[in-house]
Amino acid sequence: MIKKTKIAQALKGSLIRLLLAIVLVFSINSLFAAEQVTTAEVVEVDCLGCHQESQGSSIHAIWQTPHGKVFGKNNETCVTCHGPSLEHGKVPRDNSPSLSFGPKWPSEFNEQSAVCLGCHEKGNQVMWLSGVHNDEQLSCLSCHNIHTQIDEVLVRIEQSETCFTCHKSVQASAHMPSSHPILEGKTTCVDCHNPHGNISEHSLNEPTVNDTCFSCHAEKRGPFLFEHAPVAEDCTTCHKPHGSVNASLLKTRGPFLCQQCHSAAFHPSVQHDGGGLPNTGQGSEFLLGKNCLNCHSQIHGSNHPSGSRLTR
Repeated sequence: MIKKTKIAQALKGSLIRLLLAIVLVFSINSLFAAEQVTTAEVVEVDCLGCHQESQGSSIHAIWQTPHGKVFGKNNETCVTCHGPSLEHGKVPRDNSPSLSFGPKWPSEFNEQSAVCLGCHEKGNQVMWLSGVHNDEQLSCLSCHNIHTQIDEVLVRIEQSETCFTCHKSVQASAHMPSSHPILEGKTTCVDCHNPHGNISEHSLNEPTVNDTCFSCHAEKRGPFLFEHAPVAEDCTTCHKPHGSVNASLLKTRGPFLCQQCHSAAFHPSVQHDGGGLPNTGQGSEFLLGKNCLNCHSQIHGSNHPSGSRLTR
């Protein structure tokens, strides 16, 4: 009797375990079925059924770009950036895509950038979320145009125009008599700045202003036997990097620039002003040509044994 009871209990336990296993299998199958339905819905989104090439839409220019060549010419390319957009595909089409980059249904700037960072969160883009452009609520599409064969911001001679859209004061400086050859395309904004953000001040590519300048002007780096202190401290003490009305990007023409620091020089120091210019009849040799630099020609530093006054 006892043995029959144990057998019955064992059979009952096995039956319960079997029922639980069946329930678990059905639950898992239901989850997979739901996932398959979702995937099928995404695959069935027919973006190219409406956005046809025959309509002359600029949308199809993406197939001529690296973005369009990742998945080939199919709906998967659209879904990768714009999301499933299931409601957008229904008639009437008055619903926005899951993620829109256009003016009609603008998505949040951080949502737009998040899509780009899904692939481009490395290299120069790694600091985007802490960068000044993200803080100003700009997205990648504020500067880049994905649906064009040639993104103008990636063309050196065109790049500055994109930056000048916001940085008007820099644009004005670039047209001054003394400036870096930005308008000629020989140098660009990204040669000095990282628009995607950096830990340095003004999003410079290098840790400091001087390191940035020395990347091109290596001859000014030193070390020198006799150094000029402002050179070692900060190039912008004397120079305006974006442009100036004075030669060599100087903030002020000499000798006024020099006399801002050298009020008591080795030789008798006299504060010069416009009254000593040649057309006043009281011309001063210190106000002609390069003035102080006529003698102190090695102003960035000297390795000459007799160069303590930066004259040679």
